Amino acid sequence: MSNSPSNTVWIGYDSRQAAAFAVAKYSLRKYERNIPVYGLVLDSLRDRGLYRRPMEMRDGKMYDVISDAPMSTEFSNSRFLVPYLAKTGMALFCDCDVLFRTSVARLFDMVSYGSKAVYCVKHDHQPTETTKMDGQVQTRYYRKNWSSVMIFNCDHPSNQRLTLEMINSLPGRDLHRFCWLEDDEIGALPQEWNYLVGHSKQESSPSLIHFTNGLPDIEGYEDQEFANVWLAMKPHAVGAL
Repeated sequence: MSNSPSNTVWIGYDSRQAAAFAVAKYSLRKYERNIPVYGLVLDSLRDRGLYRRPMEMRDGKMYDVISDAPMSTEFSNSRFLVPYLAKTGMALFCDCDVLFRTSVARLFDMVSYGSKAVYCVKHDHQPTETTKMDGQVQTRYYRKNWSSVMIFNCDHPSNQRLTLEMINSLPGRDLHRFCWLEDDEIGALPQEWNYLVGHSKQESSPSLIHFTNGLPDIEGYEDQEFANVWLAMKPHAVGAL
């Protein structure tokens, strides 16, 4: 079912990281051109009345008022709207600071349509750093980075509990731990599909690289693993927008 029209991909968009979004989409399209790809744009979601969470700027950083916590990206919590937006089928969400190294169709082939409600790499990610990216706060929470790459089975009955009211009223830490699901409703993906640079056990050829500490074009992150691949692709990706 890898090329089924019910498979979709949703990439988080942050206006401060437009180049990252471009690279993520360009790298995906390099290997797979048949599966629809969409950007998760906060302003558009607000205009449609789907995202109503109050946000403030504190010391130059975005804060989610309900969570009383910083938001490192504009899609920190809007990612949970993906089942509502996709409506049916299998929908992949990923952060924008990723790089695809193979066809995403392979990932969809790994998951069972009728089995689990959500699939993700079940990281044990406990960062020791206090900051990441361009000075953003490195937050710690249960099941950290599980939700940075996840496939929603939009037709699974348990995902019907993930309502717009819940998405717009619960603290982000509850959403990121998949509070609407039982543990056995969360399926596991292999590490290669959310390889955390600087944290995951080293692999020679991961399928999806995640620059979770900082993008390669940020000072101090230019020499991290796979940075040269991302930097070489960036001008082509930005030019293709």
